[in-house]
Amino acid sequence: MSSPVQFFWDPQGFQLDYLGVKKAEGEPADGDTPYVKMPIRMLGIDTPETSYPGAGTAEAVDDKFYELAQLLKAGVYTIDEGLANYLIPKLETGDAGSTQRRQGVYAKQYFKELMDQRLTKPNGKKRSLFMHAPSQPFDHYGRLLAYIAPKYTNEELLAYPPQERGTFNYLMVKSGWAAPIMIYPNLPKDSDLRIVHGAVKHAVENGIGAWEDPLMLTGYEYRMCIKMYKAIKKLDDGEFNLKPSKYVSRFCVDMTNSLVYYPDEYFNVPVANRMFVWANDIRQAVADLNLRSAEGNRGATRKSARDFAVNTGKRTLPKF
Repeated sequence: MSSPVQFFWDPQGFQLDYLGVKKAEGEPADGDTPYVKMPIRMLGIDTPETSYPGAGTAEAVDDKFYELAQLLKAGVYTIDEGLANYLIPKLETGDAGSTQRRQGVYAKQYFKELMDQRLTKPNGKKRSLFMHAPSQPFDHYGRLLAYIAPKYTNEELLAYPPQERGTFNYLMVKSGWAAPIMIYPNLPKDSDLRIVHGAVKHAVENGIGAWEDPLMLTGYEYRMCIKMYKAIKKLDDGEFNLKPSKYVSRFCVDMTNSLVYYPDEYFNVPVANRMFVWANDIRQAVADLNLRSAEGNRGATRKSARDFAVNTGKRTLPKF
């Protein structure tokens, strides 16, 4: 069955010389060739958090998220009603923080086992690591963004179908222990995007990995809720105008119909279909991917683009 993904994307990126499985550090090769140790952020995936700066213990987050659910139930803060209704069941379980940490530990363990399995040759020796970086290779933390996979021989590449020699990025979303987080313009090429979309859809619909819990929070939702709780707590007494930019910043695109949603309306897009765009990139994404605004399909209940711009201070949706 053909993929429902509607837009075509075929970025070039660039291939890095593959690194050995040992840490890249130690004595320099010569006077202009040092070896460096560098963190890698795997592109397109987001696993549950085992820890998050400023969040506190898992038990503390349980209490904060339960309190946040009650605050959202009160309906006095200027939060999109649909977003509040979407989040409340996930937050009021009483163990949302503990569940996130537990799932994060499972995801880390699964990844370690996957690395050990895939990077071990039949003779017991270790494979090197293949990396492919996008056109924007570093995030704002200075981490290298990349798709990573075992380094296979040409014979092995011919013998294995794409799904069997997939990147670790793909295998993690297929396992259900990572949620997809496709962010324009660092998207996989068209054929890979369609394979990943199918794998995520299958994992979500069949409750695989973390998706076994229908009330699970993705990593980006967990971080968003931490920010939302802190933002509410910083409001002065009697102030209820909570700006969306305090907790969410990326526009969301449905890859199956090319509709763009405001950042605080991402929940309207099924998990497998979500593609995110930073506010500063939205105009270029519209041009590159032929996107359309979802606002016209939402009726008069949705705040206007002008209102969103006033509330966030960020660039809003262009006129399509």
